[in-house]
Amino acid sequence: MKEKALSFNLIFTVGLMLFALFLGAGNMIFPPFLGQQAGENVWVGIVGFLITGVGLPLMGIIAIAKTGGNLETLAKRVNPVYGVIFTVIMYLAIGPFFGIPRTGTVAYEIGVTPFLPDDINKYGVPLFIHTIVFFGLTIWLAMNPAKLVDRIGKILTPALLVILTILVIKSILTPMGDLQSPSGAYMDGPFFKGFLEGYLTMDTIAALVFGIVIINAIREKGYESKALITKACILAGIIAAAGLALVYVSLGYIGATSTEAIGLKENGGAILSGSANYLFGQIGAIILGLAITFACLTTSIGLVSACAQYFSKLLPVSYRLLVIVISLFSMIIANIGLTQLISVSLPVLIVIYPLAIVLILLSFMHNWFNGYSGVYIGALISTFLISFIDGLKTAGIEFSGLNNTLSFLPLFTEGVGWLLPAVIGSILGFLISTGLREKKKPV
Repeated sequence: MKEKALSFNLIFTVGLMLFALFLGAGNMIFPPFLGQQAGENVWVGIVGFLITGVGLPLMGIIAIAKTGGNLETLAKRVNPVYGVIFTVIMYLAIGPFFGIPRTGTVAYEIGVTPFLPDDINKYGVPLFIHTIVFFGLTIWLAMNPAKLVDRIGKILTPALLVILTILVIKSILTPMGDLQSPSGAYMDGPFFKGFLEGYLTMDTIAALVFGIVIINAIREKGYESKALITKACILAGIIAAAGLALVYVSLGYIGATSTEAIGLKENGGAILSGSANYLFGQIGAIILGLAITFACLTTSIGLVSACAQYFSKLLPVSYRLLVIVISLFSMIIANIGLTQLISVSLPVLIVIYPLAIVLILLSFMHNWFNGYSGVYIGALISTFLISFIDGLKTAGIEFSGLNNTLSFLPLFTEGVGWLLPAVIGSILGFLISTGLREKKKPV
């Protein structure tokens, strides 16, 4: 029986779902901060940001679709054991240990805290109550993955888009001020500074995790052909990427025009909050709170669903039970507070994020080097050695002699010193594999 053709409605709905899964609070905070710092150079900085903040995640979705639908399949090209270990670490890091708890905490700090008296947060009771409600909704919405597309793509995403559109249109019709002079690295190198800020959104890791959610959502609609699923993922990814790009450009504009009205701020959250209050008054804070809450909730649902689907195949535990366990564990972690959560977890993400980037890039060149595992191994070992040092540095553990020795590497001081070693490692891996006559691997 011939499989039915892809429908525009399916692609558009899945594209909106993917857009909503990516659009977490961090994504909304980075662009306005870039805009305010870049000032007159905002558009150059935004282009760099879009390459890594939109381009790499799109490549991640396509890479997962082309290699069979999950991160483990992609990572096993290095080694079967590495495939399992790396995948578990990735899911835990962006899932219950960091990514999921952060959604609940950020939603609280931006969507709830501004409306509470200053002394009510002393014992953490409001945060605890908020996380119960937030993760209760997450459990309910993620419990049935077959309805995930409809619930997110047709309900939550349009609501989020309406809220963001109101804020952006108001900022365009009544600009808060003129573009100011750029500051910091945006004065001399706005493109590359924006490029670095984009990949620090961590959406490349999210793309590898969300891949299985998107593919399963498509399969739930009756599609089994790998070719059709891959095509649907690519088209949905393009829709999501276009939506993200539009949001980033709009939020970057808000940040760039906000300085005269609200002054320089320390982070994008303060810029958005100040801009919303300036443009709408008290109702502006409510609009912003709703936007952040929807963004965090959709990301939380996607991450819980992705983690539960993966671990239900790895462990003898049902999907529904894992949804509950992961959500409750994330709720507990969220109550340590956002600052502590970031300080503990960020070094781990700094270590594994470059590994994810290299893995994705190599997957697109798989046929060029005959799929030799030695190429993956050489590139990833070289990358890990440098990213591990970056992770220690982020955690406050520095070896000045070692850092000085490695400072000759291009972009080492900017945190991208792993790039050249990855290239050299992949070349050495190819030469070794060729010499050992390693068997060619299929796509």
